[in-house]
Amino acid sequence: MDCVFCAIVRGESPASLVHADDDVLAFLDIRPVTPGHLLVIPRRHAVGLSDLPTELGPAIWGTAQRLAGALRGSGVRCDGVNLFLADGEPAGQEVFHVHLHVVPRFAGDGFRLDAQWRFPARSELDMTAEQIRQALPD
Repeated sequence: MDCVFCAIVRGESPASLVHADDDVLAFLDIRPVTPGHLLVIPRRHAVGLSDLPTELGPAIWGTAQRLAGALRGSGVRCDGVNLFLADGEPAGQEVFHVHLHVVPRFAGDGFRLDAQWRFPARSELDMTAEQIRQALPD
């Protein structure tokens, strides 16, 4: 396996660590959207969300919450925070090891999500909701 995040976990690749515990690491992104852009990863390799053990989701999320608060109090320019996780190549995932972006935001930072936003009828929303409910595991 040639995973850059696993190499960081093993200490074989450099990273500017901000947090480390038994379950997760957090470090600065080498291609930041804004200064202070962090990545939170599980120590255990998981390609996508379906591979991630359910107990690690709260560890990743909780770390991201703590880091968002730390960013706001750190002196790094941060008037808001975006959390972003891309699951799969069509969603924009580039490194195939689960990672949650914690992005400090401020007016005029240039970051945006662009889409062709739709306004479906309630009946379509209800039908889609039912389809998803039917696929939920017990």
